[in-house]
Amino acid sequence: MPRIQFDLPERFCFETEIQIYISHVNQGGHLDNAQLLTLVSEARVRFFRWLGYRESNVEGLATVVGDMVAQYKSEGFHGETMRVEMVPADLNKYGFDIVFRMTDKASGREVSRGKVGVVFVEKASKKVAGVPEAIRQRLSAIQEDLGRRSA
Repeated sequence: MPRIQFDLPERFCFETEIQIYISHVNQGGHLDNAQLLTLVSEARVRFFRWLGYRESNVEGLATVVGDMVAQYKSEGFHGETMRVEMVPADLNKYGFDIVFRMTDKASGREVSRGKVGVVFVEKASKKVAGVPEAIRQRLSAIQEDLGRRSA
């Protein structure tokens, strides 16, 4: 099976720092693959907070992760502080992707990259719902602004 190849955008709109704790490290002495999901999930919560929302209430809808892809570029180690950068991408009828890059703050070494597919759902029925117009406009404005800055 071929390895996942994932290209990153030129710019990110959000970044946060998260330390790798001993509970994130496996017996091999590096960041555990399941714990990578934990770190990316924490960054995703912070990303939504930066947008002015809680994941559980975006214009009255909840969000769920539909899928995630991650590509490892190097190992992460206990005590390192990861800089996680994020940007919205691929806005569609029911959600969008959050593209991320995780690097070691001290060295700049890239540890991981990937994307998280976010889907909106009705809280009561748990059925997929359309992207609320307010967040659609906000995400589109971010993408347009980043496009202008890279031109």
